[in-house]
Amino acid sequence: MARPGLNRRQLLSAVGGLTVAGSLGFAALGTGADALASGASTRVRYWNLFTGGDGANMVAMVDAFRKEHPGIAVKDSTLTWGDPYYTKLAMAAAGNRAPDLSVMHQGRVPGFAPGRLLDPWDMNLLTKYGVREADFNPVLWKRGIVDGKLYALPLDIHVQLSFYRTDVCRKAGLLDADGRLPTANSTDDWFAMLKEAKKQLKGGQQTLGLHAFDQNFSWWFFVAFYQQLGGGYFDDERTDVTFDTDKATQVLEFLHQHVADGYTIVGQADGEAFLAGSPFVWEGNWSVPYFSGEKVGYGAQPLPPVFGTPATHAESHSFVLPHQADRGGPANEGAHLLAAYMVKHATAWAGGGHVPAYLPTFQDPAYLKLTPQNEYSRPAMEHPATEPRIWFAGSTGTLAKRIGPVVASSNVGSAKPEAAARRMKSVLEELLAMRNPMDGRTAAQELKGTAA
Repeated sequence: MARPGLNRRQLLSAVGGLTVAGSLGFAALGTGADALASGASTRVRYWNLFTGGDGANMVAMVDAFRKEHPGIAVKDSTLTWGDPYYTKLAMAAAGNRAPDLSVMHQGRVPGFAPGRLLDPWDMNLLTKYGVREADFNPVLWKRGIVDGKLYALPLDIHVQLSFYRTDVCRKAGLLDADGRLPTANSTDDWFAMLKEAKKQLKGGQQTLGLHAFDQNFSWWFFVAFYQQLGGGYFDDERTDVTFDTDKATQVLEFLHQHVADGYTIVGQADGEAFLAGSPFVWEGNWSVPYFSGEKVGYGAQPLPPVFGTPATHAESHSFVLPHQADRGGPANEGAHLLAAYMVKHATAWAGGGHVPAYLPTFQDPAYLKLTPQNEYSRPAMEHPATEPRIWFAGSTGTLAKRIGPVVASSNVGSAKPEAAARRMKSVLEELLAMRNPMDGRTAAQELKGTAA
């Protein structure tokens, strides 16, 4: 089947509306420059978006792979996270200049027009290298499948967590006999915990950091609590919006109450405030290396199941195969082997706080010793709250950019929760009617596989 061309303007619009300078004017960093001149028989070009602690762990894993597989030279490049990364990746795939392997947030896969900008995984090769569907969380695996083919091989899930300082919570009498925070199973339980913790604080300290004015965190937290209430977004045919404004209002009122009751101070640097004595902060699991690097006793749990059903926001870093017109041969096999190696050696990756997607990792004694990972990993993996599986969703995607500010406005009190919920539904209706710039089809047309 012929692949219709995508021009530069369409691609830039599709992945963020960036200028040419914004999308291409950044350096690609990596440890594999010497791979170009190595004597290896096969070269694999690999792009990722990992920096900081993530980046250091990924570099170490790639280096370990090189030692075990000297016949494969990995040229790894680390690009700028967010829109710049996805813009460059889309343009490379459309222009037949794509790397052999790359990383993508799983939620972005539907928007990348699988079969068009992404190639499916060769299941025979994955099996050859020891990767089996049975070794993965079924929900996570199925989210990587489009039209019966696997396009996203999950490396992890990264989740939003409720971090708590053990010193403050112990003084407040909140910890159990094991030194951990009991689960808050209702909004009353949760605010009772905050009330007791606040009694231990000095003036000017906040009780909970929740990034109230940040569009991404606002949206991620909403997704978690809305799923706890069983809320949906679209019908199965992707033709109608089923967003429940009553449930959305309930979530928005809960989030705003933290600000209204003085538990959250808008504008504080939440991570720094936590290290300075704030008893709670809601952050991504990527903060584990940051907090563990300080002399602070803390624990971490999935977001509290205050509406009765456990669910915490989750995304997945997954390996994908950007489209290549001539994909195949040694480089393609090397890409499959490298991805399989990374997935199966997830204990090293989990040191950065991420929850491994490869379930046998949970039997690794070295992994089981990791703290606070051993407190949150299993419940987070068992109860992930994900964005709707639709082309405009996913990390830094259009949905977060349009909906996140609406949630944030309610958080800080500049919009009433009821009005914000109605606005959220209106935005969803607008987005559902839009066409994916990658292939010119609406969500309903993509679901049915019909032409634009």
